[in-house]
Amino acid sequence: MDKQQAAADIRDRLLDAAGLSLERLPMLHVILDRVATACADQLRHFAASPVYFSLSNVDTQRFGDILEPYESNAIAGIFHAAEWDSHVLVGFDRDFIFTMVEVMLGSDGSEPPLDEERSFSSIEMRIAQRLFEQIGKAMQTGFALVADTPFKLERTELRMDFAVIGRRNNQAVAASFLLQALNRGGEMFIIIPQSVLNPMRQSLARILVGETSARDSKWTKQIASEVQKTPVTLKAILEERHLTLGEIVDLKVGQVLELRATPRSRAKLVGNDRDLFWCEVGQADGNILLRVDRFIDQDQEFIDDVLAR
Repeated sequence: MDKQQAAADIRDRLLDAAGLSLERLPMLHVILDRVATACADQLRHFAASPVYFSLSNVDTQRFGDILEPYESNAIAGIFHAAEWDSHVLVGFDRDFIFTMVEVMLGSDGSEPPLDEERSFSSIEMRIAQRLFEQIGKAMQTGFALVADTPFKLERTELRMDFAVIGRRNNQAVAASFLLQALNRGGEMFIIIPQSVLNPMRQSLARILVGETSARDSKWTKQIASEVQKTPVTLKAILEERHLTLGEIVDLKVGQVLELRATPRSRAKLVGNDRDLFWCEVGQADGNILLRVDRFIDQDQEFIDDVLAR
């Protein structure tokens, strides 16, 4: 092992011992918010009733301390992140599984929630397996901001002692997500070893301009599509003339109003009472044509109008 590699190993060990400062990793919260949004989007395809998903907490602890409260009360999925050459753990607590089973099987929430300390059934395990696959896609969407990688589900575990992706005393980041549906809910958690995040520290420390929260790409496209369908009325104004109320009252049928406009004058193109473009006027095949010349600078036009008066 050369000196550079040895120094890197020593640095990583010191970082593992010290723990990550989440305040210095603003992008991590943005990513996890994106994961929550993507999870909600994925789960909508399986739910017969509204499902709400949100990030509730992010913390750093030792791996064993994070898993201890979930012993005998959760299903864990072990994911392999190929591009990172590492693993990430995702877990669903009992209430999460029971709630999603009711949602996916069409319950209306009229029955009281299950409150049983029993083993998970084969149906519940199969549903959990399907949900893990969707969560893997959501994580890939979220982390694509800094380090894109597919998350492949390798196995599921019911015993937290067997949900091993690192030493139990190693530092890890634990993100908790709250599921709400049918007036009940549950918790999902994602555990990422600190050794996975250490190489991404610089990317996680930067702030993307305009990326203050997660965005649902499908909703963004749909909103943009609907906005573009908004009808707009266009008017071409060759000249505007200011008259007093008295002059307008004195107008008579057959009276001629003289305009200063000429065939070379530009027309103003107005959309929904907002000035948009100056246009050149032309004619072809007996029709009046407009050719857009330039945008109208609203502020400059106002200043010019004031100075002209």
